[in-house]
Amino acid sequence: MGRPNQPLLSREIIARAALELLNAEGPEALKMRTLADRLGVRGASLYHHVASKDDVLDAVTELINEEIDLAPLGHPDWREGIAAYARGYRRVYLRHPNVIAPAARRRVEAERALLGYDALLAALVRAGCTPAGAAEAAAALDYLVLGSALETFTAGFTRSPEAYRPGYPALADALTGADAAVGGLAALDDRGFELGLALLLDGLAARAERP
Repeated sequence: MGRPNQPLLSREIIARAALELLNAEGPEALKMRTLADRLGVRGASLYHHVASKDDVLDAVTELINEEIDLAPLGHPDWREGIAAYARGYRRVYLRHPNVIAPAARRRVEAERALLGYDALLAALVRAGCTPAGAAEAAAALDYLVLGSALETFTAGFTRSPEAYRPGYPALADALTGADAAVGGLAALDDRGFELGLALLLDGLAARAERP
C-alpha cells in the first residue's frame, strides 16, 4: 500500500481535535486517552508529536492566537485600532470560552502571541503611554476581554425584572432599564464590554493629555 497523502497525526491535527473537545465538553474532558480515542489512534502515538497535555494546551493556544487579527493595531488612529483589536480578540474567545481558564495562566511563548503583545504595546506607546504604563494598560485590556468572554452578567439573573422588585428594587430598576435599551437584556453583556472598553480608552487618552 502507498503512503497516505496526509499524515494521520501532526501537532496541528492534535491541537484542532483538542480544541473541538474543549469547545464541546470543557477543560475537564481534555485527557490524552480521550484525545487519542477521538483521533482514532493509540495514546502512545500522540507523544510523537506533543510532549504532554500541557504541550497540547500550548498548541491549542497557538491555534487561537492565529485567529486574533492584529492588523487593527497598525491603524493610524490609536483609539480606533485598539478598540477594533479588542473587539476581535473578544470575539475569538467568545467562540472558545472553555479555553480561557486553562489558557489564561499559561506562559506566553508562541511567536504569534509574542508578536501580538509587541504590536499592542507599541500601539499603546503611540497612544501616549510610557512603556510601564503600556504594560499596565495591556494587562487591563486582557482582564476586560477575557473576563467579559468568560462571564455572562445577564445569564445570572433568571427571573423577570419585576420578580426581583420586592426584595431588590435597585436590581429590578436596573434590569428593567437594561431591557428597554437597544438590544434589550440579550445585549447587556456586549454593552457592558463596550462601556468598559470606552472607559479604558478614555482613561488612556486622559493620561496622555497630562503635562
